[in-house]
Formats: sequence, structure tokens, C-alpha cells
Amino acid sequence: MARSVLVTGGNRGIGLAIARELAAAGDAVAVTYRSGEPPEGLFGVRCDVTSMSDVESAFDKIEAEQGPVEVLVANAGVTKDTLLAMMKEETFTDVIDANLTGAYRVAKRAIRPMMKLKRGRVILVSSVVALAGSAGQTNYAASKAGLIGFGRSMAREYGSRGITVNVVAPGFVDTDMTADLDVAAIIKNIPLGRQAAPGEIARVVRFLASDDASYITGAVIPVDGGLGMGH
Repeated sequence: MARSVLVTGGNRGIGLAIARELAAAGDAVAVTYRSGEPPEGLFGVRCDVTSMSDVESAFDKIEAEQGPVEVLVANAGVTKDTLLAMMKEETFTDVIDANLTGAYRVAKRAIRPMMKLKRGRVILVSSVVALAGSAGQTNYAASKAGLIGFGRSMAREYGSRGITVNVVAPGFVDTDMTADLDVAAIIKNIPLGRQAAPGEIARVVRFLASDDASYITGAVIPVDGGLGMGH
């Protein structure tokens, strides 16, 4: 039976790959997006995860279209890279608000219906920099590290309700977000010697959302080509 799935920030990059992968598995997939047009073949809802009213409205529309969300993938995120000494406070707080507090908003809205169903999957998309760190990304790394503590606390709160909560930590993925980086320099530090394709992240999310992962919760799964190993 098709499950109701929501992927935030699902109109491009990793989010779109995840949405397509779960749709291919037979799920009914909705995506949120802030600008542009919704992806073809998916139920798109315009939503800014920094707004609780936007989140509430998006969930209302998704529930009316495909039922209560059973699989939530909190993927929406932004970067505003600056060295700390030159970073304005709003540059720090804006990234925390979108990446970490945004995940709180969608998870909070999703959790009660999941409790009623006595089942659910929550998958948070973090990053290799959450534990390894990255110069110029104190805001981004802090937001992505926060997702780990947030997700593990959720896993302890809701495991008895049949809800699993896991974190995927991608490395450098070939998307618009990494297009302006010095890829050659980064690849030198990756044991596998290349960037990931978005689909490689999506297939791990598909596994965590599946029945095969029913006894996995509170896990942080690196998909980083070995870049962050040891963390």
C-alpha cells in the first residue's frame, strides 16, 4: 500500500532525487519548495520551513491529498558561508532557522499523526561537516550537528510508538549547492576520489524508509565516500 511521504526542499538536488526514489518505490510523494515550479509527477506545495504557518498549511494540503504523512524526510536547507570573524549574527541565525529549526517545525507537525498511526519514519538530512567541521561554515555545521542531537532525542521519545528517526550525513554531492566549490581540492581528501551522485544519497534514504530498516533508529549513516570516517 502506498504511504504518504513528504520531502522538504524536494524540488532539486538531493531532495528531488529522494522524492523520485520513494515515488519509484510506490509511495505517494509530496515535496515542499520555496520558488520556481513543482517537479513533474510529484505533489508540490509551496512552503518556507522558516514559517510555522507555512508548514501548517502545507501539511493540511498534503493530508487532504494523500493522507497523514507516514514518512518525513527533512531535507530543506541553505548555506551562507562566511568566516566567523566576519559573520553577521543574522547570517548565523538564518541558517540555524532554516536547517535546524525548520526540521523541528516539520517534525513537530508530523509527529502527532504518526503517533495515532503507531508507525512512522523520520529521516533528517545532515552533512559530513556536522562532525568533521568545515572552515567558513560554522553556521551550517552547527545546524547540521544539531540535527543529530535532535534526531536521537526524537528516537528515544517515539520508539515505543513504532516511529524510527535516523540521520543521513552526505558528503560532497554533485548538486547546485556545491557547484561553486573547488571540487578538485575537495576530492583529494575523499578516499573514493569522487563526488556522490544525488541518487546515491536517495537510495540510502529509501532503505531507511523501508521495512528492511525497521530495527534501525537513532543512527547516523554517512554517505560521504569515506571523507568523514572516524567521526
